[in-house]
Amino acid sequence: MKSVVTLLAAACAMGLAANASAQSAGQFSAKIGAGKITPEGDSGDLSAPAFPGSKVAVGDATAPVLIVAYGLTDNISAELGLNLPYKLKLSGAGTQAGTGQLGTAEALLPSAFIQYRFFQPEAMLRPFVGLGVTYAYFQKETGSGKLTALLNTGGPATTFSIGAKAAATLQAGVAVNINPRWFVDLTVTKSKLEVQTRYATGQTQSVRLDPLAVILAIGYKF
Repeated sequence: MKSVVTLLAAACAMGLAANASAQSAGQFSAKIGAGKITPEGDSGDLSAPAFPGSKVAVGDATAPVLIVAYGLTDNISAELGLNLPYKLKLSGAGTQAGTGQLGTAEALLPSAFIQYRFFQPEAMLRPFVGLGVTYAYFQKETGSGKLTALLNTGGPATTFSIGAKAAATLQAGVAVNINPRWFVDLTVTKSKLEVQTRYATGQTQSVRLDPLAVILAIGYKF
């Protein structure tokens, strides 16, 4: 976070010396950066047969992101965000705590927002808020030997799948103009997301991810 603050401060200093203009009506912009997601929910219990309190925890992940936006008016923008897969690690929790990594999965989280940008287009600093939807799609779900040992001891490797789900997402951030074309911004989003996991053993488990995402990006206005 210290490096983020330093970068934004440097951008502010550069912007003071330039004739900065922010996104306005009819203008496209694109930005590329890094996003970090932190799941803040927990899982339900694994369905029978399983020990009560058998849960999973999902770790943080980081991935490159690409975001494009279009100014509908001087203050309202439409935004679409895409990411390379976030590589998630699933570990034992609850009565399974300490069992280690149970599996991995990749998450694609395309999102769309309608934003309100404060201040006028020529302002150097423009905070913004947004409301949108995120579609969570999971792929390459892979169970570990520890998962097989827990759910299907002595049997074939246990596989699993995570169902796709759409989720409402809130957004807040600030854009800092370096010059009339280039800018940097910091965005925070929060989604309300619960998914269903199905195991090859026939067992199921709900997982409330509720991810918090932080994105630092550099962009260009066309």
